[in-house]
Amino acid sequence: MSTDIWVFAVIGFVAQLIDGALGMAFGLLSTTSLLAFGVPPATASAMTHIAEIFTTTASGASHIYHRNIDWRLVLRLAPAGMIGGALGAFGASMVDGKILEPYVSAYLLLVGIYILFKAFRPLWLREVKDWLVPLVGFGGGALDAAGGGGWGPIVTTSLIGRGHEPKKVIGSTSLTEFVVTLTISLTFILTLGWSELGSAIGLILGGVLAAPAGALVVKHLPVRPLMIAVALVIVITSAIRFF
Repeated sequence: MSTDIWVFAVIGFVAQLIDGALGMAFGLLSTTSLLAFGVPPATASAMTHIAEIFTTTASGASHIYHRNIDWRLVLRLAPAGMIGGALGAFGASMVDGKILEPYVSAYLLLVGIYILFKAFRPLWLREVKDWLVPLVGFGGGALDAAGGGGWGPIVTTSLIGRGHEPKKVIGSTSLTEFVVTLTISLTFILTLGWSELGSAIGLILGGVLAAPAGALVVKHLPVRPLMIAVALVIVITSAIRFF
């Protein structure tokens, strides 16, 4: 078990470093890694979200410190994301979340290509009054719970694609992910019962250590390279899962 913990610690560190810098990927990378080690899908999703309670706390605090937060965006995302997450976790305990993967991956692939296209066009960043924000939060929470990851890719890419400032989106979605993840984790525990936390301990350790570094990177990285990086990560990960 000690060897597994250190392996998962490395996975958690790398996944959270990417997630903290780009606002996505911890859930997808962690769940995929757990599955590769033979952890059952439902348990992998539950363990990833339990680990994310700790990593999102550290990541959210770091983004607050570095002033990457749009508080109005957080207040609009959080309630809808929590409701969607609870419903998604309940559904995942009844239906295999793998059924949704091809559809989610196809959507993310298209959004990633769209953001990559926008990254090479002139950028006019402005405050966006977007009535779709709660709907994006609801969908992101539901699909994140059902598929073992997806809050960052769905919410971050959708909001950046609609014109919100990338740095503020990444910081705000990372902070909001804490309450969404907490809701999802509690729902999994209530529906599936309490499983062994051995797989999550390493993810927690590595993720918490990496969280401050990710927030620092996003604070200083220019907007255009950040958009390109977001697009490439989501296109590559989505293409792998889709095909």
